[in-house]
Amino acid sequence: MTFDAIILGGGPAGLQAALTLGRMHLDVLLIDSGVYRNDPAAHSHNMLTRDGVPPSELRAIARDQLHAYGSVEVRGTVASVVARADDGTFDVTTPDGVERARRLLLATGVRDALPAVPGLAPLFGTLAAHCPFCHGHEYAGRRVAVIGAVHAAGRALMMSRIAGELVVLTDGADLDEADLTMLDAHGIAVRAEPILQIGSPNGEQRVDVQLEGGDVIEVGGILTATTFAQSAPFAEQLGLDLLPSGCVEVDVFGRTSMPGVYAAGDLAHVPELPMPMSSVLTSAAAGLTAAATLLRELVVVP
Repeated sequence: MTFDAIILGGGPAGLQAALTLGRMHLDVLLIDSGVYRNDPAAHSHNMLTRDGVPPSELRAIARDQLHAYGSVEVRGTVASVVARADDGTFDVTTPDGVERARRLLLATGVRDALPAVPGLAPLFGTLAAHCPFCHGHEYAGRRVAVIGAVHAAGRALMMSRIAGELVVLTDGADLDEADLTMLDAHGIAVRAEPILQIGSPNGEQRVDVQLEGGDVIEVGGILTATTFAQSAPFAEQLGLDLLPSGCVEVDVFGRTSMPGVYAAGDLAHVPELPMPMSSVLTSAAAGLTAAATLLRELVVVP
C-alpha cells in the first residue's frame, strides 16, 4: 500500500506526529529504530504532568495509546535509505523491503558527542548532564562543575540559583575576558588545567575531577556542553537544506526545503534559533505542528 505518511523516529516528536495524524484517520507508518537521544537519562524533567517519569515509560504510554488508532502502524525496525520517486511520493527502504508514502516526516533526532574527558561518558545522564533545564535542579545545593569554555559562563550563571557552589573547568581552553569578568563578578571560580580523569565512587552522589598538576576537585554534579550530529543520513540523502548547527532547516510549520518532507524534534529548527530547543515537550510540540501542516497540505491544499 501507499501510506499517507511515513514517520521516521519514535521519540516524542515522531510519536506525537503519529498521534496527531492517527486522530485524523490518515494511514501512517511510524518506523522506530529503538535508539533515542535521551537513552542515558533515567528520568525526563521539565514536562508538565510528567516531571520525573523515565523516558522509556513515556514512550511505552505513547505507543500503547496509538493502538486505539487503527490507521497507525508502529514498526520496530531501521530505515536505511529514503528517496523521492518520480511521481513525487517517497520510498523508504527497511530490512523488510521498500515502503512508499505520499508524505515524509523526519523525527530521527541527533546524537550527542561528549568532550574527550576520561571517565565522563559513564556519568552522562546521571551525575553529568548538558541541559540545566532538564537536570540542573537535581544538583541543587551541591558544588557543580561546568566543563568547557564556550558558553561556560552562561551555563554557570544559569546554575547560580541552584548550585551551592560553582566552578568552571576549562580543560586547558581559554575563556575570553568578558566571560572571565562576568564569572569573577559572581564569585565563580575558574580552573584552566587540563582534566586528566573523572570518576565517581560507587553509590555516592560525588564526582572526583583530577586536574593536571595533582589537584582533585570534588563536586556533586557536572554540566558539560556536547556537540551533536544527525542520527540518520536521511537529510543528506534527500539533499535538504541544513543550518550552521548541522540541523535541518525548517519553517515555523515544520516544512523543509523539499516539498512533501517535514521535520520535527532535535534534528531541525528554524533559522532564527542557533540550535534546537532540546526537550521532550518542545519536540512533541514540533511533531504536532509538522503533522498538522502535513495533513493540511495533503488533504486541503494538495
